[in-house]
Amino acid sequence: MLQDRQQIRRFPLIVGPTAGGKTALAVEVALAFEALTGVRGEVVSADSMQIYRGLDIGSAKPTPAERRGVPHHLIDIADPTDAFSVHQWLSMAEAAIDEIRSRSAAPVVAGGTHLYIKALLDGLFEGPGADEALRTQLAAIPAAERRAELERVDPDAAARIHPNDERRTIRALEVYRLTGTPISEHQRQWDQGRQRDDRVLIGLEWPADALSRRINARVRQMVEQGLIEEARTLWEAGRLGPQAREALGYKQLIEHFEGRNGLGDAIEAIKIETRRFAKNQRTWLRRLKAVPGSVWIDAAETPPEAWAQVVVSTCLRAD
Repeated sequence: MLQDRQQIRRFPLIVGPTAGGKTALAVEVALAFEALTGVRGEVVSADSMQIYRGLDIGSAKPTPAERRGVPHHLIDIADPTDAFSVHQWLSMAEAAIDEIRSRSAAPVVAGGTHLYIKALLDGLFEGPGADEALRTQLAAIPAAERRAELERVDPDAAARIHPNDERRTIRALEVYRLTGTPISEHQRQWDQGRQRDDRVLIGLEWPADALSRRINARVRQMVEQGLIEEARTLWEAGRLGPQAREALGYKQLIEHFEGRNGLGDAIEAIKIETRRFAKNQRTWLRRLKAVPGSVWIDAAETPPEAWAQVVVSTCLRAD
């Protein structure tokens, strides 16, 4: 065991696509830190749906058994009827990290909400404040016309934003109309933000076909574990607010509960939309791959039991 607790110079931010193995890896890294250095590892979740109480199976929230005694932070911190912003998460994440380190423990940040990770690396992209009158005006425009305008004024943003994502489409158009500059250009300037030497970005990379198989298997497992019952209970109790209703799995099952599709169709839609989500995540991951000093693991070629060693050795490295 290493005697000098200061050997952990940097803590990891673990990113990767949905169903890519981030959650299990974070636990392995936390345990490896303690085994190798005596420094206790604690996981900080960077997942915008695991914050919600009750969204357990559908958000792939780690069970107590899967956490293996490792403390987890920023899980089950909000009611699913609540709205929750990246600003709130960033403030709570920084506070959790500071508190963990004040106890001479090591934070291990992991999650698939890559906007959260980007904010933790570079701070927040500070666009113009909300203009409620403009948002109301944009919301009244037919969806096809809104999409066409976004494709015309900001094709880069349109390539990243799903056509059905009304909230992000309206925000992108709001920023453009208020500033005259596409939101994608503002974000490119954000990419040139601060550099932090106390944290290191670690990415898991999967080929699309292998990831699709993992996604399909995960959806099947979620259904077997009780996803339908979990979603129905929340829906019948009126406990799903606007953000939670849009979560993968819950959204498609709500459409089934409301009689808009059959159960088989809903389950198939979950698989399709999750694969589409993973494709959209690749855009974020390409941006994150440009982060100086980041380390990327070929998950298909590297044995899973070796992933934690890559992370730990990177964090302990003296360079």
